[in-house]
Amino acid sequence: MSISLSSLILLPIWINMAQIQQGGPDEKEKTTALKDLLSRIDLDELMKKDEPPLDFPDTLEGFEYAFNEKGQLRHIKTGEPFVFNYREDLHRWNQKRYEALGEIITKYVYELLEKDCNLKKVSIPVDATESEPKSFIFMSEDALTNPQKLMVLIHGSGVVRAGQWARRLIINEDLDSGTQIPFIKRAVAEGYGVIVLNPNENYIEVEKPKIHVQSSSDSSDEPAEKRERKDKVSKETKKRRDFYEKYRNPQREKEMMQLYIRENGSPEEHAIYVWDHFIAQAAAENVFFVAHSYGGLAFVELMIQREADVKNKVTAVALTDSVHNVWHQEAGKTIREWMRENCCNWVSSSEPLDTSVESMLPDCPRVSAGTVLEAGDIAVNKSSS
Repeated sequence: MSISLSSLILLPIWINMAQIQQGGPDEKEKTTALKDLLSRIDLDELMKKDEPPLDFPDTLEGFEYAFNEKGQLRHIKTGEPFVFNYREDLHRWNQKRYEALGEIITKYVYELLEKDCNLKKVSIPVDATESEPKSFIFMSEDALTNPQKLMVLIHGSGVVRAGQWARRLIINEDLDSGTQIPFIKRAVAEGYGVIVLNPNENYIEVEKPKIHVQSSSDSSDEPAEKRERKDKVSKETKKRRDFYEKYRNPQREKEMMQLYIRENGSPEEHAIYVWDHFIAQAAAENVFFVAHSYGGLAFVELMIQREADVKNKVTAVALTDSVHNVWHQEAGKTIREWMRENCCNWVSSSEPLDTSVESMLPDCPRVSAGTVLEAGDIAVNKSSS
């Protein structure tokens, strides 16, 4: 049987408490003090000392995984699907490993959008300086020049990025289930221009700069002896704090700060920005949207902010499990009426595909997606119908 370091650290405290609880009033005071000590111990942080280093590969090959001809993620040597619990009893480490793999897959999907779908990556803001934070979207070559049809894709919230419906489905099912690639390929084959939004890429992360604390010795108003004493206390305090921090969190991750991307700091802002600078400029007579989950909310917000333009340019909107709410978003009567005529929300349901599903909101019709599964499953079901 293996015993973790954290258990060994806490064991003497628990034993001591058990012994103290058998004593008199003075011992009970000690019990209270020990309980207070235990309440201050962050067990999640303490457990980090048993973790292997949070040092993961930066390529699929490094993880020993690859996508096979069916688009399924499989282990290169065993052919087995991805295993989340790679190390037992180390949930945080396994989660970090999963997230590291997810970031690699995001880049992999970006490559597929460019190489397999022939989309081009376009940086935003369009007038960004070299030094400011930037994001990007993907477009077909004819996205702005196609005179007939334009398809716009918006994914939901969370870790997904442009080209994805659900990371979990990409990892555990296949690329067709979890990405927008089947939609893009079918749209291109049927003569549509395509724009793929990237509404979750709202900021970049940089390491937080260390704040320089001015030494007390810099103050010339204090006697030299007093300054030396204060400096000594300060150094001792810092030494104890650093030792405790190293003990408490030996794998301390870098402190990061977020630098938001101008006019794209939220999914709603992003949708409006892409509309103003790209979709509104497109030559297409008919624009179609496919929006999943929070992407539906972003579309409704776009319509609230650009109602006349959207009505003039957008022909139809396919929503999948959209989380929009016309009451909370304060969508007016004319918007609700337009949505009833031009939008449809396919939702998770065990009913047959396209069966009407009751709605509490007076907006667009809700129909069954023909599945109780999530995200990409709904999208793929609809794209194949």
